[in-house]
Amino acid sequence: MIPSEPSVAEMAAAAQQELNIVLKPISHADLSDIVIDDNLLAIGRTEAPFASYPPEIVAGLSRRQARIFSAHGVAYIADLGSKNGTTVNGSDVRETPRGLRHGDEVCLGGELTYRVHVSVRASAPERTTRLVGLTLDPERDDLGLQPIVLNRFPFLISKQDEMFSHHQDKYPHQVNYISRRHAHIFVRGGTPFIEDLGSTNGTFVGGKRLDEHAVPLEEGDVVAFGGKHFVYKVGLTRVVEAESTVTKGFAPVPAEEPGDPEKTTFVASAASFLDIFCVDGPSQNDDEINTEDLKQPDAARKEAPRPAQRGRVAILLSELAEAFVGKDQGSIRRACWWAASAAAVVGAFGSWLYVSGASEREVKDLFASGEYARAATVANKYLESNPDSAEIKALGGQALLKAKVPGWLSMLRAGDFDQASAALAGMKQLSSRNAEVQSLIGELEWMGDLERFVVGRGGVDAPIRVYADEERIKGLLKQWNEDTQRHQRAFATISSYVPEFKDAYAEALSHLRKLQNDDSVYLAAIERLKAAISTELDRDTPEALEAVLKEYSEKYPRLGGLDGVRGDLRQYLEVEKEIRARRLGRLVGLLQEIRFATPPFEAKFRALASGDRFPPAELVLEYRSVSKAWRRGDTSEAFSGLQRLRTGPWAGAIGRELERKKAILGQYAALQNARGAQGYEERLLEFHGSLDSDEDVHFVRATEADVASHKDQAVTRAEESLSRAEGLWRRYLEAGPIDGRQRLKAAITNEFRAQAQLLSEAHQSAQQGMRIYAQLKVTRPSRWRKVQEDIRAELEQQRSSLIDLRHVLEPTPLKAKLALLGGPER
Repeated sequence: MIPSEPSVAEMAAAAQQELNIVLKPISHADLSDIVIDDNLLAIGRTEAPFASYPPEIVAGLSRRQARIFSAHGVAYIADLGSKNGTTVNGSDVRETPRGLRHGDEVCLGGELTYRVHVSVRASAPERTTRLVGLTLDPERDDLGLQPIVLNRFPFLISKQDEMFSHHQDKYPHQVNYISRRHAHIFVRGGTPFIEDLGSTNGTFVGGKRLDEHAVPLEEGDVVAFGGKHFVYKVGLTRVVEAESTVTKGFAPVPAEEPGDPEKTTFVASAASFLDIFCVDGPSQNDDEINTEDLKQPDAARKEAPRPAQRGRVAILLSELAEAFVGKDQGSIRRACWWAASAAAVVGAFGSWLYVSGASEREVKDLFASGEYARAATVANKYLESNPDSAEIKALGGQALLKAKVPGWLSMLRAGDFDQASAALAGMKQLSSRNAEVQSLIGELEWMGDLERFVVGRGGVDAPIRVYADEERIKGLLKQWNEDTQRHQRAFATISSYVPEFKDAYAEALSHLRKLQNDDSVYLAAIERLKAAISTELDRDTPEALEAVLKEYSEKYPRLGGLDGVRGDLRQYLEVEKEIRARRLGRLVGLLQEIRFATPPFEAKFRALASGDRFPPAELVLEYRSVSKAWRRGDTSEAFSGLQRLRTGPWAGAIGRELERKKAILGQYAALQNARGAQGYEERLLEFHGSLDSDEDVHFVRATEADVASHKDQAVTRAEESLSRAEGLWRRYLEAGPIDGRQRLKAAITNEFRAQAQLLSEAHQSAQQGMRIYAQLKVTRPSRWRKVQEDIRAELEQQRSSLIDLRHVLEPTPLKAKLALLGGPER
């Protein structure tokens, strides 16, 4: 009789508890029960207790026959490619682990049979110490190897893991000496063990190659994988439990200590026994043989896997239905219930089914002949009228994956992500009656999104752009972390049907681990940077962000998007400067050009535009008409337009702009009258240099020809200005740059004032000289570029140092000192 189905609550509770698993002998009743105290039992003729049995009893066992383990509150058995096979209730266990339930009959090697007893383990006294971490520290520091920190178990050693695979370019042979399933580290009774998984080039502890037995790891042990390259020293971390009794369950994950963000450390997450004991077929063994380091080739030689002998119906009723329905105990019961029901119906109504079940037979025939696409289509059609057929759901699901996933993988590799998404949409239509397969397709969508994101960024090592990439990374990780075990089981199911999917899955996991590492280092840094930007903007001290951005760019080399932030900062500071100076003409020009790329500056600018300090929109529009008239030389219209605007809070700024334009017009008229007189060239260059190249376009063009004819005199004027800047700069340096003592004083000392004026005047003279060169479109000599750059760098350094004292100095003296230095005003 099939036991009753457990409730969802019971299943959830069981998943949080460990199991008591007992094997009671059937074929040899005189043998003792095998009690599995820990969550892993090694089965083989040289393993305990089988090694103590009479030779004739264990003759059919292989040295590495099978493993029984528990995961997610469910018991499993995995065959390790044994010679004579392993069965559960008469069905072969092949590459995929098989779930065990209470009452199942297990046969090992064709002779040794046991009845499985499974129960939930009750609360029990906990050990006073607990293993919380295992570290593998590289023995050599010249190979670029990083520590491997384990805080979850079991852990799979695999060439596809990033900790090994990212050395592929530099050490390709050494990486290929490691197998895809090389070894695993697990915990038994609070002690870590390591077991070789039949790797090509072996696992070594203390220089000795492991055989088929797992061995315990102690503090200071030296472990090597595949030879002499990947060699590590073992470190163990244990804690003393505060309570004497707790409810036993899977070990909680200890909180990780914050690491040094500048040191790259591989923090490895746990694998799953379900993944570890899914045996790779011989066709997938692409390991190189390490002839130099391999000392015991026979010790780890795997026995050839026995060809499968099950029929297709047995496979469908046990393995496929189990995989699609789920691997927990309740799902296995449901799968078996369907299998038993189907067998009963076939026995009772065989002839009726033969006549009426044509579509069901068609699905099976198409599947058997390898016509998977048609099988999936017919299965979906059949499920329209038979929605509860677990067998056809399993068969149709497998057919769909076999037919469509390889093509989908090709699209991913080619970077054709839109086509890949369309392929998944088609798969959903072909499985519209199969919820289990729809769930698996959802996992493929996640993988597609991950690969699209990684490739779109330029690879996993590409810069992480602030205000661009962090939300995508968080979304991908959140989806994975919501139910990691479910994702792993789903991908293991797909891999068991589509072998080529395993490589893509391994690569996706490698990308995932990189993003997880970036999440802990770079995303945390981005959140701190974004908080600093918001804080300084709220404080109305945006110039402080210059130093902040410099610090982050130096500390986090893969932090991208900072140029956009710097550009927004420059624009915002320029707008603020023009508002503070009430220069309406320059401000209106900026408003036509300004474009913010980052959210905080865009939001701050909108707030600024809606405030009293910003000119009204109507005034801006009217001033633009005035500016157009002025630029085309229609001075009368420009003056009358400014006269009309001389009301309201910006009346003063309008008045100053009107006076400036009148002054320019007057200077131009006087310049024309002075043509040919003594000093004309000097007045021409002075006038030309005072013009705003954006606003005063008409007068710039009107004097261009004259300026060109006096080019030599203009160059001399530029050199004189730069020579003056050089002299002032030399005097500043001889007196000694402004030091921290002078900056820190609340009052402005004569010493500070004198030095600040020298630096400010040097900066202005250098700018004036360079501006003349720019107006004349003459190449600036490298000597003067060096002088200007040195002066500007010192000015920026002094301003930045003062801004860093904003929490120490009062605002009034701070602004006064900044004003003496010149540059962007605050």
